[in-house]
Amino acid sequence: MKTNLDINNYITPNGLLRLKKTLLKLIDKERPEVVRLVSWAASNGDRSENADYIYGKRKLREIDKKIFFLTKRIKQAKVVNIDEISNKNQIFFGATVVFSRNSSKNLEKVTIVGIDEVDSATGKVSWISPIAKTLLKAKQNDVVYLKTPRGEDKIKIFNVSYNNID
Repeated sequence: MKTNLDINNYITPNGLLRLKKTLLKLIDKERPEVVRLVSWAASNGDRSENADYIYGKRKLREIDKKIFFLTKRIKQAKVVNIDEISNKNQIFFGATVVFSRNSSKNLEKVTIVGIDEVDSATGKVSWISPIAKTLLKAKQNDVVYLKTPRGEDKIKIFNVSYNNID
């Protein structure tokens, strides 16, 4: 069974940069600090009841898992340069879309980004999310339909833009 991590890892240039910065921080700062703590704790003798040693080893395993995960994600990354999109009237990866649901006067705004860039607080949704899949290839003034657990939402698209994604 394919998971989200097995499919193409499309990402914006800024998203890839953030992943790399996070990886370097783990390798250059966090991991060496924990290694120092574990070494110091180990030098104190009995490790079986040494909380600093036990916690440090656990933390080190967590950091190593994150390093492995980020290394894999960066290696799989397929950077999508928004500037190279020729048809900016249509919704593709990197688009910021303003729309309303079911004739509501409330406008919603989402930006379609990679899996590793999702941030619901700022309206960044994954390109494989239901809303993004519904919006893809549509244009300004189009109406599309999103199936939800409550039924079907009618979505009216008001604006499509490709601004610099931060």
